Amino acid sequence: MKKSIILIIAIATLMVYDSSAQETSTDTRNKLMLGLKAGLNYANVYDAQGEKFNADAKFGFATGAFVSIPIGKFLGIQPEILFSQRGFQGTTVIFGNTYDFTRTTSYIDVPLLFSFKPIESLSLLAGPQYSFLVNKRDVFSNSTTSIQQETAFKNDNIRKNILCFTMGIDINLKHIVLGARAGWDVQENNGDGTSTTPRYKNVWYQATLGYRFYND
Repeated sequence: MKKSIILIIAIATLMVYDSSAQETSTDTRNKLMLGLKAGLNYANVYDAQGEKFNADAKFGFATGAFVSIPIGKFLGIQPEILFSQRGFQGTTVIFGNTYDFTRTTSYIDVPLLFSFKPIESLSLLAGPQYSFLVNKRDVFSNSTTSIQQETAFKNDNIRKNILCFTMGIDINLKHIVLGARAGWDVQENNGDGTSTTPRYKNVWYQATLGYRFYND
């Protein structure tokens, strides 16, 4: 969380500098733009339930593309499609033995963000997100044992289609975009409640570096 605050302060400083530098430039808020971006998620879960189970945050990769569609000068829509890793880590007890546990979940995320652009260098975004789970990787380990499991969920009732909500800011430095997001699941992961996996909802912070394509 402290790292996220430091990142926001840093990019806000860059925003102020860039705003003064762009005062004489052509305003890009009315332009249709395509972009690519990549960065990191810092993810965890909440409402986790399991005997002697404690969840801690972990890092994951995020990358994808976006389209900025203007609706006038100050408003717009920004649909995106991302490959995004989330998950958590912690400790659990199996047959009386304590294990370190890491779960990495990989999603295809499709956020539909509404943007407010008070100035050229700043976009405020928020909206719903659809996430489709494509893979889950569990690692259990202790001093003598390490077990890796990958599954397509053919025999496990885990929810693969999850509704989420996300919000954040983009700092627009001409073609370069610095993005910060916070997101969380609206639905739980365990389908109709019969899944053997712990019940939880994902929560994550995301920082990305992107490039926008448009006609100068």
